[in-house]
Amino acid sequence: MTKNYTIYSISQITALIRNNLEASFQDLWLEGEISNLKTPSSGHIYFVLKDSTSQIRAVSFRFKNRFFTFQPQDGMKVLVRGRISVYEARGEYQILVDQIEPRGTGALQIAFEQLKAKLLAEGLFAPEAKKPIPPYPQTIGIVTSPTGAAIHDMLKVIHRRFANVSIIINPVRVQGEEAPAEIARAIYEFNQLPHIDVLIVGRGGGSIEDLWAFNEEIVARAIFKSQLPVISAVGHEIDFTIADFVADLRAPTPSAAAELVVKDKQNLLDQILGTQKKLYQIAQHKMELLSHRLEKYSQSRVLLHPERFIQGYQQSVDNLELRLQQATVYKFSREKEKTQHLIDTIYRLTPLALIHNYQQKIINIQGKLYQQKQGDLKDQRARLYMLAGKLDTLSPLAVLKRGYSICQKLPHLQIITDAKSLGPRDLINIKLFHGEIIAEVKSHARNEI
Repeated sequence: MTKNYTIYSISQITALIRNNLEASFQDLWLEGEISNLKTPSSGHIYFVLKDSTSQIRAVSFRFKNRFFTFQPQDGMKVLVRGRISVYEARGEYQILVDQIEPRGTGALQIAFEQLKAKLLAEGLFAPEAKKPIPPYPQTIGIVTSPTGAAIHDMLKVIHRRFANVSIIINPVRVQGEEAPAEIARAIYEFNQLPHIDVLIVGRGGGSIEDLWAFNEEIVARAIFKSQLPVISAVGHEIDFTIADFVADLRAPTPSAAAELVVKDKQNLLDQILGTQKKLYQIAQHKMELLSHRLEKYSQSRVLLHPERFIQGYQQSVDNLELRLQQATVYKFSREKEKTQHLIDTIYRLTPLALIHNYQQKIINIQGKLYQQKQGDLKDQRARLYMLAGKLDTLSPLAVLKRGYSICQKLPHLQIITDAKSLGPRDLINIKLFHGEIIAEVKSHARNEI
């Protein structure tokens, strides 16, 4: 019996179901509420999308969800776009999410706050990044719907306030799925045109869903990158969008944006006329003042008798000339004295003068040395005579001269002071005052003292 049926393995039937599902549901939108949200370290997002009676598993891989404009949360109502597939390991069908949008006021508000915090951290709202709005623009670019009431209100206000301003409109959709990309592209296109002074980007009032295009990140970044100053004019005064925070100036309404971007021509004319009147009054007052001064000066003694005024100055000039001559003579005399002093100083410092001075010093020193030497020689000579006298007194020759002699035993010339030191036949040397005698001892006697 089984031969009449095709038998599939679990893997085969699961793959077949997956292929059929993926072929049938390649691109669809689902609306539901997020539950059981999980975000592992891989960066993928897993959750269950459910309504009141059914549910389907959903997964968004990292390379897709990194482009999401908000962070999904449990309980948030969303609209997702993707394709149906099968997770073969469990045999469960699921939707692979490529795009997700918040649904409902609560979800939209969460997405709004998340994007606001992100762009704030990146510096897109920084005051120093704001560009000044030109006070008198010649050409204004407007990015809005060509059929809405906002464009008619803005054109009416601009025409009333300053009719000769040029206006260029780049029509876009201001709500719906395609609106954010069109708005961003229109801002970029205006930046490529010459002679555009300022941009107005906005639309009329509506619900948060209607205004949501101006809360998209692509619009915010286009405004921030714009080289032209941008005025955001979205909704009513109570409505705030991300575009309002990024723009260089926020207008509460499109009509208010038109009033902010151009001055009232009549007011400007009134100001010009008022300024002209003030200038005329100032000029008139200045002319009266100058006329009064001219009349006063015309009666002055100097103008009536200018020769007297000149004569006084001539006398002053003569006095100054005499003083100058005296000062010149005195100055010349002082300079002459200084010059002579310098000449004398230079002469004293010349090599010949220095040599002469040193030669004189050497002669003086030589005279002093000679005198000192003569004195020293005299002192030394006197001392020498004194020492010679003492030496002569103590000299043995003086004793010999008186008849004494010195006896020395030969051969060693030992001085003999005791007769006992000699024996018969000893030879002795007898030193006299004049000459010496060699004698032989015959005998000796010793006298006791």
